[in-house]
This record gives sequence, C-alpha cells and structure tokens, in this order.
Amino acid sequence: MKKYILKRIIMSVITVLILITVVFFLVRLMPGGPFTNPKLTPEVKAVMEAYYGLDKPLPVQYVQYLKNLLHGDLGYSMSYSNQTVTSLILKAFPYSADVGIRALVFAFSVGIVLGIIAALNRGKKLDFLCIIIAIIGTSVPDFIMGGILQYFFGIRWGLLPIAQYKGIEYTILPMISLGFATLASVSRIMRSSMLEVVNQDYIKTARAKGISEFQVITRHEIRNAIMPLVTIMGPLVASILTGTFVIESIFAIPGMGKYYVDSISSLDYTMVLGMTVFYGVLLVIATTITDIVYGLVDPRIRVS
Repeated sequence: MKKYILKRIIMSVITVLILITVVFFLVRLMPGGPFTNPKLTPEVKAVMEAYYGLDKPLPVQYVQYLKNLLHGDLGYSMSYSNQTVTSLILKAFPYSADVGIRALVFAFSVGIVLGIIAALNRGKKLDFLCIIIAIIGTSVPDFIMGGILQYFFGIRWGLLPIAQYKGIEYTILPMISLGFATLASVSRIMRSSMLEVVNQDYIKTARAKGISEFQVITRHEIRNAIMPLVTIMGPLVASILTGTFVIESIFAIPGMGKYYVDSISSLDYTMVLGMTVFYGVLLVIATTITDIVYGLVDPRIRVS
C-alpha cells in the first residue's frame, strides 16, 4: 500500500509541474500583454516589465517562477496594484469553496437518494420521474439552470434572493444551479450500480437466510452499490469547483471567478498562473485522495 500511495503522490507532482509549464508558456503566447495600454509611455512600460521580470528571456522567467513557487510566492498581480496573488486568493476562495461544498453535499445526498429510489422502483412512475430529473440535469447547462431558478424563485415568486451572498438564503439558488448536473450523474450511476448489485449471488443468499428486506437494502445493496461513486468523486469535485466561475458571475458572488476572468482578459500573467496553480494543486489533491481511498477500499486497484 505504501508503494501505491508513493506512486500516486509522484504522479500528482509530475501532473502539477506539467500544468504549470503548459500554462506558463501558453499565457505568454497570447497576443498582446499586460502593459499594452496606449496611455503608458515606452519608458513606463519598460520599467513595469523590468519590475515583473518580463524583460528577461522566457526560460529565465520560467526558472525564476518555479523558484518562487517553492517558497510559496505566487507573485504580485499585474492588474490589481500592490496586491499579491495569494492575498486575492485568500480573500475570494472562501466564497467559491462555500458554494462548491454546498453544491457537492446537495448533489451527492439528493443524487444517491434518487438513484436508490429509482432502482427500488424500476419500471414504475418513481423510476421514470428520477430518470427525467437526471435527463434535465444532464441536458441543461448550469448557467441556464441558474437563470431559470432566478426567474421563477426570485423574480416571479419572490421566494429567494437572486444575487449577492449575504446569508444562507442567498446560497440556495447557486447551490442548486451548480450541483444539479452532478446530482444527475450521481443518480444515474447509483441507479445502474444498484440494479447490478440486486442480481448478485450474495444478495440472493442474504434473502435466503431470512434477513429482513430493509437490512438487505441498507447493509448489502446500498453499501456495495455506492462504491463506483468513490471513483468519480475526484472528477466531480473538479467539475464543481471550476464550474463556480460562471455561477459566481450570474449570482454576483465575490469569489475567484471574477478575478480569474478579469485576469485572463487583462493578460495578468501572475494572476492567471497563480489561480491555475492553486486550482490545479487543489484538484490533483482531490483526485489523489480519491485514488488512495479507493485503493484502501478495493485491494485489486493497488495490486494492479
């Protein structure tokens, strides 16, 4: 098991290094630059480029950036004066994390329940209802879902606020908008997994021993059917966290989405790189933890 965990950690480090390298050079290949404002004189532009090290060759800039990263230095933003990338991330990420965690809890809890209900009522009205919900979640993008929820629950019925982020009631619509697609995926996987487990020999044996139907469902069917969800948890976490960018714009949430979009449009190299590295490390850690947990649960994974 130690060898398996070490292998996953090494692969994670290599993945993050490749991500940093690709983004570092790609962002500098984009037309223009952070100091292309026509109001800047050539002298001021030269001073700014020297301050941020942009006057040096790309390989030198790359090596220097890696050295700074090793010391936890993401640099200063080129568009937000006198503000470090780290300080901006610390300021905005709690909002993005709050939305993402709420959406994850909502998606997994409701999705698992819907999948179980659909499997236990296969071919009945409840099954078709759960399938329709899953189809809607898969087909409708989160920003469309957000607009629909804002119109009905906010504008037409006046039940919930449609923007800002000032209390629990402000989190409901963003949470549903962001988590609905994941809910659909979880419910479909849970339903399919439950239907596969139902026909296994150990389930028939449990029933033959006289175990109550409730115990068969909770201790055997659900417990084994939920395993495939562990494998997709990493990618689902990634999709929800990166999906907050659009949702934050729709619901005027002061999270990282605003800074990330603005930094790309203004070609703020340090901001784009810093946030990409932050999210990249976060998502790689989530995926690695998922792989390790699955290896602990299923010995066949770490053996292979």
